[in-house]
This record gives sequence, C-alpha cells and structure tokens, in this order.
Amino acid sequence: MVRHYKFNVVMKNITRLCSSKPTVTVNGRYPGPTIYAREDDTLLIKVVNHVKYNVSIHWHGVRQVRTGWADGPAYITQCPLQPGQVYTYNYTLTGQRGTLWWHAHILWLRATVHGAIVILPKRGVPYPFPKPDHEKVIVLAEWWKSDTENVINEALKSGLASNVSDAHMINGHSGPVNNCPSQGYKLSVTNGKTYLLRLVNAALNEELFFKVAGHLFTVVEVDAVYVKPFKTDTILIAPGQTTNVLLTTSKSAGKYLVTASPFMDSPIAVDNVTATATVHYSGTLSSSPTTLTLPPPQNATTIANNFTNSLRSLNSKKYPALVPTTIDHHLFFTVGLGLNPCPTCKAGNGSRVVASINNVTFTMPKTALLPAHYFNISGVFTTDFPKNPPHVFNYSGGSVTNMATETGTRLYKLPYNATVQLVLQDTGVIAPENHPIHLHGFNFFEVGRGLGNFNAKKDPSNFNLVDPVERNTIGVPSGGWVVIRFRADNPGVWFMHCHLEVHTTWGLKMAFLVENGKGPNQSILPPPKDLPKC
Repeated sequence: MVRHYKFNVVMKNITRLCSSKPTVTVNGRYPGPTIYAREDDTLLIKVVNHVKYNVSIHWHGVRQVRTGWADGPAYITQCPLQPGQVYTYNYTLTGQRGTLWWHAHILWLRATVHGAIVILPKRGVPYPFPKPDHEKVIVLAEWWKSDTENVINEALKSGLASNVSDAHMINGHSGPVNNCPSQGYKLSVTNGKTYLLRLVNAALNEELFFKVAGHLFTVVEVDAVYVKPFKTDTILIAPGQTTNVLLTTSKSAGKYLVTASPFMDSPIAVDNVTATATVHYSGTLSSSPTTLTLPPPQNATTIANNFTNSLRSLNSKKYPALVPTTIDHHLFFTVGLGLNPCPTCKAGNGSRVVASINNVTFTMPKTALLPAHYFNISGVFTTDFPKNPPHVFNYSGGSVTNMATETGTRLYKLPYNATVQLVLQDTGVIAPENHPIHLHGFNFFEVGRGLGNFNAKKDPSNFNLVDPVERNTIGVPSGGWVVIRFRADNPGVWFMHCHLEVHTTWGLKMAFLVENGKGPNQSILPPPKDLPKC
C-alpha cells in the first residue's frame, strides 16, 4: 500500500499548566497525529512549512534503506524546509513492524512537533504474543511554559545548562501540577481485556519511569523489535525510545494512578514533577477514589538496571537476532561533556559547557552532508573522525586538567556491508551521565554493558552474541559503557547523536558515511526533485 499524509506545520495557541503560548505543531495538534501503516508499505508525507522557523522531520527508527533523503535531520541528510516551502518525504517501511515515532529534527522544535508511527504486521501475520483486545498509543513528553527556542538560546548565551521543563506530559496532559488543576489523560478500559500500550518517550532531556498502580506490564517489544516477554511493574524509557507492553485489566473496577517520572542518577538538575493519568475501568464512578502508586526514587539505578538487563531479542526462527560475529571495524568512542572558552559567556565565567564524541564537538555544516557526499561538493566535511579517543585517561573517573574539546565536521567512513563493533564509554568530565545514543539508518545489537572503564581484554568474554536486544537508541550508563554491533548495509550519511537535546545542541554528535556497494541495490537512490536547498 501507498499511504498519503499531509503535515501542515502551523502555530497554534496551546494552554497547559494554566498558561498559554503560541506553539509549533503539526496540523494544530499536540502531540501530533499518529501515522498508521503496515510492514512494507510506502509512505508519502507532504510537509508544508507555515511557520517562521526552518523545519525538517525525522522518522525515528525507520531504516530508510537507500532513501537517506527522507531521513530528516537538518543539515545532515537534507537542507531544512524554509518558511513557505513544501517537501514530500517518500520512504518504504521495509521489513519493519512495531512502534516508532516522528519528530522535528532542527533546533528544539521537537518539544511539540512529534507523534507516533504505528506499523502493523503484514495482513494475516500474527503478533508473536497473545493478540491484544485493544491498542493505545501513549506519548510521554516535557512541557515548558516558556518558548523552548528562548530556553535553549538563553542557555547558549550564558554557556550554562538550559532551564528544566515545568512538567511532564502523558498524551499531552500533565495531570494536576502545583496550583494548577490540569486534567490528566484518562485511559478508559473494560475488565478482563488485554491492552497493547505503545509507549514513546518524546521528552527532550529526560529518561522516564512509567507505572500503573496495581498492575503489571508484559514487555513485548522495544524500538520496533520483538523481545522475549517479561513482566515488570516499572518501565524505563529514554528519549528516542519506544516500548510496547501488554496491560491486562485484571481488576473488577476502579481508578488506578498512572505516573511518568524522571530517572537521573547523576548530580544534574531535572524536572522533578511527576505526570499523572488514570486507568479508568468502565462502570466506575468518577467520584470514586483513585488507587495510588509511588513513582520510583529519581535516582533508582537498581530499578533502571533491572529493566534494562531484562531485555533480550526474541531470536525466534521467524525473528532471528543476526548479530555480527566477525568484526571489520573496532571503534571506541568516549561520550561526555567539556568546557571551551567563551569570552561573552558571563554566567559561565568566560567558559561554555560543550559535549563531544572522542573529544570532537561536532560543528553543523551550512550545506547538508548527504548532498555534499552525493554531488562531491568539497570543503563541507572531512572523513577523519578518530576511531579511538585522542587522549587515554581514566574515563569514568574523569578528573582531567584540560576540559577543552576540538571542533569540526568530521565523519567516519565505512565500506558497504562492513561489520562494526562500537564501544560507547561515558566520561566523568564535569559529570558522568546516562546518554541515550541514537543511530540513524540502522538497528544495532547491545552485546555488553558495564560500569567503570571498558576493559578490552576481559569484558568481551561476557558479551551476549546469542540474543542481545536490538534497538536504535541505547542508554550509555552513567560512569559506564555499552558495546553495540551493526552491519553497515545501508549506503548514505547517517547521524549518530545523544538524544538528550541539550547534549545534541552542545555537540554530542557525529555521522557515519557508508559507501555504496557494488550490487544493483547497494547504492543510494538519486535525490527527489523537491529536495530543499540550503
């Protein structure tokens, strides 16, 4: 099937937390519309920019095999749509089924420009778990009373961290928050049924815990890949990630509190306001009391680890985990923060906080990288991104005298079909922190993780090469490391960055340039006629 959608990017006055602001939206909706399709369908999504900002939209987790032109990150695969411009994103959902999502990929517009993508299996193909009676999309997000573009611009001017959000959102509603009796989202259910909840974390900067009082979830999928089902009362979901869970309505009646609250196990400020919603059984009076639950403590590392460590690929005959076992490129990337001079940053005492990968703070180009690669435009980027950190130090300990980083638009080149093992190592420079790293254009397998510094001699013996979880966004643990493997079977220029928006803005990003292969279907397709120009 070819499915057509039209996204009008428009300003809409939205009231939340008892205050209103003009808000960038798609079709005037917050969260934006859900895209529904089936595996192998083609989507044609016409985006029309009616706002004053440049806009581009990323289809997060869609493989985009050979169609990098439709991937969406501004200045990476395309120039953004300028005010008044139109661009049709044209791509096929090849071999993918599950929950993904879409969001703006420029500035901080994704705060409100986001929505879910629901990809159903092909007709007649069942889920590899009991068929749910109903399905619901649940989008988690953050809300600022101020204009989010002002929030980041003021932070960049000061050189310091941005103001945290004022509330968290569950499907666009916070529930009651300090002195504002906001309505919370209501999930209406009937007893004795199974609901498939499709969770998306569309927050800008915060990992979230998700709970429903008195109920257990069965986790069946993450990032549109099936996992071995397991039961839990608490979901951990980082910005950029999606999680499908089954919720069985085992109570006879009642109202049950739903909570979305932050996880942060480093000394870093977060929005500590818990969003609330209710699961409301049919036949229950709205005046009846709500059964409560307490969100986990903000720094509940053990609860977070228990969830993460339970994730395993389904690895069935029909859905195998094709983990690369021989590796062509061994890469070791540090991810973390730094400090660079900034004479105008008064609040930062003449310094600004930056972020980097292998001590390179990525500089966004003025010309988009994929067209520059495709049309051989020189002077836009180099392909000398370091495969190892330039300085060896006690990474997770993090005491370094010089916290300055290098800047540049540097890419790492991979031949078509090369296999890659990438160690992502958090640093303690300024502060250790959990970094959800997202790779465009690929899924990858998480073969190992641990605390402290990765040990190349000892740690690989504990790798899981049988059924590691497969996903597109992975949390690098605070003061620790994670190892991922993938096969570079998708030619193009593919962005990799931290999905904490403030870190992306500060430069925690890079890109892989995957060369064309020799075969007929191993090259980037030509660019569409309406591709925006810079």
